[in-house]
Amino acid sequence: MKLLFERSRTGRAMNLLPDCDVPEVSFDESLLRSSAPRLPELSEVDLDRHYTALSKETYGVNSGFYPLGSCTMKYNPRVNEAMASLPGFTELHPLQDPATTQGALELLHTAGKYICEITGMDDMTFQPAAGAHGEYTGLLLIRRYHQLRGDLEKRTKILVPDSAHGTNPASAVMAGFTVVSVPSNAEGGVDLDALRAAAGEDTAGLMLTNPNTLGLFDPNILEITKIVHEAGGLCYYDGANLNAVMGHARPGDMGFDCVHVNLHKTFSTPHGGGGPGSGPVGCKAFLSDYLPSPQVREDNGVYSLYDPSESVGKVRSFQGNFLVVVRAMTYLFSLGGEGLTEASSTAVLNANYMMHRLSKSYEIAYPGICMHEFVMDLKKLKDETGISAMDVAKRLLDFGIHPPTMYFPLIVHEALMLEPTETESRETLDDACDLFLEIAKEARENPEILHSAPNTRTVGRPDEVSAARNPILRYPFE
Repeated sequence: MKLLFERSRTGRAMNLLPDCDVPEVSFDESLLRSSAPRLPELSEVDLDRHYTALSKETYGVNSGFYPLGSCTMKYNPRVNEAMASLPGFTELHPLQDPATTQGALELLHTAGKYICEITGMDDMTFQPAAGAHGEYTGLLLIRRYHQLRGDLEKRTKILVPDSAHGTNPASAVMAGFTVVSVPSNAEGGVDLDALRAAAGEDTAGLMLTNPNTLGLFDPNILEITKIVHEAGGLCYYDGANLNAVMGHARPGDMGFDCVHVNLHKTFSTPHGGGGPGSGPVGCKAFLSDYLPSPQVREDNGVYSLYDPSESVGKVRSFQGNFLVVVRAMTYLFSLGGEGLTEASSTAVLNANYMMHRLSKSYEIAYPGICMHEFVMDLKKLKDETGISAMDVAKRLLDFGIHPPTMYFPLIVHEALMLEPTETESRETLDDACDLFLEIAKEARENPEILHSAPNTRTVGRPDEVSAARNPILRYPFE
């Protein structure tokens, strides 16, 4: 497919801009370009066809099955977009007098109450712009807690399980802590003896998600949080996998002191390239005074903004990605409490159904009942056939399915991690399982077709080493 610059022809243009209806402003010569930017010159029809062709090459959860493990790529209902497009929301300005934005403030306040109820927290901020940003914000709360107690100098370490998301240790370092990795036990949960050995007077806190990235609910979760609390640390819940337990179990009841929630995972708002994320952070009451400012409060039906007394400050402008919260609230209103519980139950059912069917041809890294996702270990398949997890993932592209997460978590070396979510029908799951089983058969009977895959896409398999070491980031003008 040609780039716009390759389609460009000198002199071609489109006249789409209306005449200027505001006074023109002249800038100092030192601020102006010395030459015009090298922009492509095309007719409207060529530009339209280019972006139409690009859209056909784009794959998202609205296009087909997207079992990206640890990312919860569930369908985004159209009604969410309709609500987020209402003029009463889209035409607001964040610096308006709060008296004129009562509806928006009420929505934020209500969303906070709902998500606090779901997570077992007491207060909530919507400033963080994504999950990792929420992690960082939660760690700032933990840091402020120890700072005000006068023990921050000795509380320098954050405990992180070795099956954690990679953003956990990165966020801890950004917040000024040292990371201590805690190994997993044979069942895929936290090794309690290793945790006890790591926890001590230098422990600031623990970062953990439950169920974890192996798709397993840790049966020792109450003991885990107890160990950390007895050492004087706080417990942070990575809410990436909340979709598996919402309506059934709450992080706050497991002993966690603060939590971030991925609205773009759990509550059906756009994910990744599809739109801005949102990673609100909830906390127990004893941490409320440290939340980012400003916060929304209600007094006799009137909503206003205030600054918490010991706030960590702003982590983003205003109230974060507000229209993402509108989408999430639409989802909450649509499903209600019973619907959310059914959604998480169905997510777990779908994952176990797929795992059972695929276990006939693929080795499951941690057999038994999983939660919302499961991990296949292709090491045996690779040893027997030479076919890797990468080969299977690339072959799936030929059949129009987005591959699952590859080579994660790191403790499973030939990992494929699948999360089907609750929005997929049994027919979709069966079609996907049939393809996985067919590919496993190909691995033994026709491995070369997997080594060369994808064979039917616009772009074939690139030389990934060369692409990483010598990326082409600029168009080479002659």
